[in-house]
Order: sequence, then C-alpha cells, then structure tokens
Amino acid sequence: MHIALPIGKTFLMANDVPESMGKTNENENRSKIFVSAESREEADKLFNGLSAGGNIEMPIGDSPWGSYFAMFRDKYGIEWMIDFTPKA
Repeated sequence: MHIALPIGKTFLMANDVPESMGKTNENENRSKIFVSAESREEADKLFNGLSAGGNIEMPIGDSPWGSYFAMFRDKYGIEWMIDFTPKA
C-alpha cells in the first residue's frame, strides 16, 4: 500500500504491508522519508550531508527508471530516499 501527499513542490510518501500479504522482514516493511530535489546538485548536497556516518543502501546515481536517486539509513537510523527527476 502506498500514499503520496503533495506538500509544496514535493511529496510526503509512505507505504505499508498489510498482514493479509503475509510475513515480511524489516527490509520489506520500513518507513522512509522521500525527498524530491530540484536539481542534481541539491540531490548531491542532501545525500552527502544526510548519509554521512550512515549505511548506504543505494549510492546516489542514475537509476534504471530515469531519475537520479539514492537510498540510505542515516547515523540515527532514519531511512531516506533522495530523488531528482529531470523535467521532460
């Protein structure tokens, strides 16, 4: 289950895995903060600052789906996704 709540120029996104879908582990049912950057430079700045001292799951870079993307857990255990999608 997913939800996206528009806030200004970005979104607050969340997901959940209902019990009816069966047993999940922590890596399949985690909450993440999703940040939509306005440029590659902003995405790099956010990634470099927030991921310092944390655990990088997917380094910042071009994704297979066409955005500039990263996923990581910061040094406090908070999980993040940083995304920049160029305007078409």
